[in-house]
Amino acid sequence: MCTRVVYLGDDVMTARSMDWKSDIGTNLWTLPRNVARNGAAGANSIEWTSKYGSVVASGYDISTTDGVNEKGLVTNLLWLVESEYPKIKKGTQPQLSITLWAQYVLDNYATVAETVAALEKVPFIVVTSQVPGEDRLATLHLSISDATGDSAIIEYINGEQVIHHDRSYQVMTNSPTFDQQIALNCYWKQIGGTTMLPGTNRAADRFVRASFYVNAIPQHATTAHTLASVFGVIRNVSVPFGLNTEEEPNISSTRWRTVIQHKQGRYFFESAVSPNVFWVDLAEIDFGDGITRKLDLGADQSNIYAGKVNASFVETKPFTFMSVA
Repeated sequence: MCTRVVYLGDDVMTARSMDWKSDIGTNLWTLPRNVARNGAAGANSIEWTSKYGSVVASGYDISTTDGVNEKGLVTNLLWLVESEYPKIKKGTQPQLSITLWAQYVLDNYATVAETVAALEKVPFIVVTSQVPGEDRLATLHLSISDATGDSAIIEYINGEQVIHHDRSYQVMTNSPTFDQQIALNCYWKQIGGTTMLPGTNRAADRFVRASFYVNAIPQHATTAHTLASVFGVIRNVSVPFGLNTEEEPNISSTRWRTVIQHKQGRYFFESAVSPNVFWVDLAEIDFGDGITRKLDLGADQSNIYAGKVNASFVETKPFTFMSVA
């Protein structure tokens, strides 16, 4: 469920698809800097004050699932069924609700390298909880990318944080774990994408197709043409709306897609049930005014917007990140 791709050409762009079997209640939010937060994980929650403002896509309006901060750092949360988070020991290290994992990074860091250096010290442990309305735990991994094109993938495997950090890690999907995804992709590279590519909606197949196409599209083009190419890649690995497979729970409909231009500071959004692509220009947002604003996308993200939508955001009380305490 979901694919994330980083394009490395004259521009740097990160694209992702959000695949989910039902409406995930997504809206867009602008979140100011200098906001005090805590990890929403009980008495031992980590606390911080946001250094940077951000534009984010929410999940159920209780979590940040996708976003970019004012320094061009991007975070994306995707499903990984193999995730296993640390066992909680009372009175030990600080804890962070999984609903704030992506937001913590956006609030605190400007680059991937800075993020990795901080997280390698394990300043907190991630604590998960049930998916709203479902009888299963949220099992997620986190991707990070920045304006230089650097990338990192963070997973919790067997209760331990695992960080994969390299500019070449342009693609992330779902199962299996990232190290196995890389191994599978090496096999397909030997065959060659112009000879044959796996065509199913399975995560491993989407990984291979995205890896091939993101490097096959032109690396030197106008910004408009590059944006069209990157949207083409993320649409290629999307799942038709309405397709949900009971025997393959990791295959669900693509609900929406985003493309982020790191250097230009533009956040593009495309709903599967809307005819238009629209965007937010971060350069025109005053992240120091202390105001939270919301763009209401409606059920199934079906509200119709077009072009630049900064003026359509409405001052709103911040959403509450779901506590796992």
